[in-house]
Amino acid sequence: MSESAPAQDPSHGGRLAAKALKAAGVECVFTLSGGHVMGIYDGCIDEGIKVVDVRHEQAAVHAADAWARLNPGTVGVAILTAGPGVTDGVTGVANAWRANSPIVVFGGQGPFNNLRRGSLQEMDHVSVMKPITKWADACYQTERIGEYVELAVRNAMSGVPGPSFLEIPMDVLHGPVDLAAVGVPRFRDYRVAWSAPDDRLAEVARLLAGAERPMLMAGTALKWSEGGDALRSFVEATGIPCYTNGMGRGMLPMSHPGFYSRSRKAALSEADLVMLAGTPLDFRMRFGASIGPDATIIQLDLDETLIGQNRAADVGLVGNLGANLDAVRDRLAADGVAGPIGAKDWAAGLRTIEDETEAAQASQLNSDEVPIDPLRLCREIADFVATSDDMIVIGDGGDIVAQASKVLKVPDSGTWMDPGPLGTLGVGMPFGLAAQITHPDRRVLIVYGDGSFGLNGFEFDTAARFGLPVVGIIGNDGAWGQMMRPQAMLYGSERLVATELSYTRYDQVVEALGGHGEHVTKPDEIGPALERAFASGKPAVVNVEMRKDVDGIKGSTYV
Repeated sequence: MSESAPAQDPSHGGRLAAKALKAAGVECVFTLSGGHVMGIYDGCIDEGIKVVDVRHEQAAVHAADAWARLNPGTVGVAILTAGPGVTDGVTGVANAWRANSPIVVFGGQGPFNNLRRGSLQEMDHVSVMKPITKWADACYQTERIGEYVELAVRNAMSGVPGPSFLEIPMDVLHGPVDLAAVGVPRFRDYRVAWSAPDDRLAEVARLLAGAERPMLMAGTALKWSEGGDALRSFVEATGIPCYTNGMGRGMLPMSHPGFYSRSRKAALSEADLVMLAGTPLDFRMRFGASIGPDATIIQLDLDETLIGQNRAADVGLVGNLGANLDAVRDRLAADGVAGPIGAKDWAAGLRTIEDETEAAQASQLNSDEVPIDPLRLCREIADFVATSDDMIVIGDGGDIVAQASKVLKVPDSGTWMDPGPLGTLGVGMPFGLAAQITHPDRRVLIVYGDGSFGLNGFEFDTAARFGLPVVGIIGNDGAWGQMMRPQAMLYGSERLVATELSYTRYDQVVEALGGHGEHVTKPDEIGPALERAFASGKPAVVNVEMRKDVDGIKGSTYV
């Protein structure tokens, strides 16, 4: 909705914005139609930039977030109309902020010549966005739009990545401009490329050489450093057991002999040296308390201010994490050191813990009971994912995703994505849209909880309209399970409130939106239903009725 029709001059600010985006390497933008910003759509037509319109602005920003994760070296872009368009997108921006995803979000605004007079959907968007962005500003001159786009991209990509927000009033955006006279700014590669100084590298090599129980935690900043190959080379050269969290998941193939997951608690508490490669000491690491009190900590990150947060580091390596891992490996080799002195025996002990933990879960993983055991569902998903060489798997839920992540092994050429540390539900189909557009020949599978499906499930309409055959599988226990179980534990199962749902036929909802639906009640039906869903060539959902565990399940986040 807008106060007046946009300018019809073929050379307007929206075209300048699109030219700048094209120069920045942007190939696709996500939006929900809005009159304040439609000039950018017009420019995207000329520049060959794909415009994907979704059903909620939150989904547009989540999709931009996923686009940035899947397309290294560029930004994801969301375009939001003024007022509720921008506020609807706030959750997506906040999620990208905590995940360090480099995105640029455009916000509409009422006409500049009526600023502060109460235009339709007018509000102070920049102030709303400042706490959850790296950079937030407004452009008030049409000929400077390209300059501001470059500023937004530069801030999003530089250092520790994150969101930028650019507001452009509608009369500025739709105002006439001489494109030939203004030109488009030059974009460069803004990513961190340097490594730490030699004296720091030498100190790390010395500490590693003497470690008897070393371990490595690879996290999100390694992803933004594009350090997967460096991680693999480092682990193979040193024999250090490697664990992953955040976007570090999948950076080392889960089939790799150096990859560990089920023994993490024991490793952290018993290690004498812990390397944190882009893993913040936040709630996931109990703010540093997960690490034994006497352990030496070596921390690698993109920014000096992140070193030693919540617990002091003995040595910090600032810069591109992949470059620093390579430099430490080379330093060890130059010193004639193969790796930590105790790595081999230590790793063998941890592998025993991994095997014992897997064996202890065998009865649940192979359970034939009905309603379906959640771990049996997870095993069926894992078996199906293993049939693909490069599947993209997206986690969107609470306990079911936490459990699946412990069982499921992403293929060596595959990808795992989840919300990140903000824990935002509803990322599933928005992430799926970006993934399927980026990789049209790969299978995209979303692992849903039934609660999370309800947040952005209508994006199956978007997938149907754009012909994107994304498949979701829902672990449906008719509840907000991650909340229901601790509520029952704390207050009693007879006092459940605001945590119970129905065994809703979400498969029928997806069918009504133009997709394919499957309803599953028996464990041996799960695999064939997934095969049919992907074979349908449509966006699809496999809705699996699981056992409702009110009093707690093994592996629950809270229990």
